[in-house]
Amino acid sequence: MRSVQQRLSYIERMLGEQTQAEEKIKAAAAGQPSLKINGRIHLDYWNFSENTAGIGFFEHPDAMASNYGTDPEDRIFFRRIRLKFEGDLTTTMMYRMQFDINTPASAEMKDVYIGFRNLPILGTVKIGNHKRPIGLDHLNSSRFNLFIERPLVVEAFNEDARRIGVSAHNHTDDMVFDWRYGLFVLENPAADGKIVGDSMQLSGNARLSSSPWYDEATGGRGYFHWAISGMLARPDGNVGLGETNGNDGRFRTRGELRSDFRWIDTGSIAGADWYEIMGLETILNLGRFQFVGEYQSAWMQRDDVTAGTGPDLNFHGGYVYLAYMLTGEHVPYKRSGGTIDRVKPFENFFLVNRCNRCGNSGGGGWGAWQLALRYSYLDLTDNDIQGGVEDNITLGLVWYLNPYSSFQFNAVYGDIEKHAPVGGFTDGHFTAIGTRLRVDF
Repeated sequence: MRSVQQRLSYIERMLGEQTQAEEKIKAAAAGQPSLKINGRIHLDYWNFSENTAGIGFFEHPDAMASNYGTDPEDRIFFRRIRLKFEGDLTTTMMYRMQFDINTPASAEMKDVYIGFRNLPILGTVKIGNHKRPIGLDHLNSSRFNLFIERPLVVEAFNEDARRIGVSAHNHTDDMVFDWRYGLFVLENPAADGKIVGDSMQLSGNARLSSSPWYDEATGGRGYFHWAISGMLARPDGNVGLGETNGNDGRFRTRGELRSDFRWIDTGSIAGADWYEIMGLETILNLGRFQFVGEYQSAWMQRDDVTAGTGPDLNFHGGYVYLAYMLTGEHVPYKRSGGTIDRVKPFENFFLVNRCNRCGNSGGGGWGAWQLALRYSYLDLTDNDIQGGVEDNITLGLVWYLNPYSSFQFNAVYGDIEKHAPVGGFTDGHFTAIGTRLRVDF
């Protein structure tokens, strides 16, 4: 029989050979681009259970249309049908292509970029269409967000989030601090994938986030996050006839639900010369409890030469929400990005027969359940611009079937006032019920 020392030597040699074989495979693979395919499906239903007359005119504002002033209609639709192709070109280069085909007749471009990793000082650099770094709830993935739709202020000041640009992202070795910054075009290329025109409307964006407290001993059940972000933009508020570019000095959003039109909207602001946005955000997570808040303010300077121009403007808004995991889990936090991460239920939802023909002997698990309440506010009315002021309260319930699928239920009450008159109405309130089945793979 072999001695213990001989056996140990044999094990060490075998492990060494296995390690060398794995390194050879990795080295060979490093010379070839890799491919990883992901996707998500979000199936929504919205019911507009109650609204006043003004909401109908905000939803259908065209006086020449047959549905002028009529109530918002209930709807069933695919909010997202996304396919993502990504991988490594080399050990230090990557790529991503992501498209949304929720409207079968036409796809929308989402993330489409080429990236470089582990660059000195810069860290990760992305060139192409990707998210501008402003707004916690926009940087969070729609796969993980607690509520069906993002808050009013986040959507208004960073509509659709993604633009063509170049950005850098890095963090400290201990991941206490994380920063992103970049230069982007203002025009949204999602529909046609291009920017055409002589008016290169640009913005500079930056975000610094930190997690000074993160409870490693409990796997991150406790943490505190704060961040500050900013945006400096140069829109063209003096677009002439025959120019392809439009005026991107505009803020608008839907009412934290899906509707045909955006119910509060500044329109393209004549003479929009520059605008600046500052955002503050925080998360406090204590086990199954989570508190989140954001505030953003936008200041716009207007020229004195464009027809219809006026005084400088200030718009602002924010939201707070409190969430509670009824089944005891917690919302994870990704320190390297300063965003929330995927909830993992203690047990997945399932219902199975324990044995065949055994009567009532089924087994099952109930997944994870989360309750949340959000208050949201946005003011897009100042001086001669009457975009509207909206307050919303949303009650949310999330049923996580497993880490990759969930049901979301939202009940939204909203109130709009100080809106430019449409059909003689400047205000209105509404109640809507929304559900979503979401899966990602």
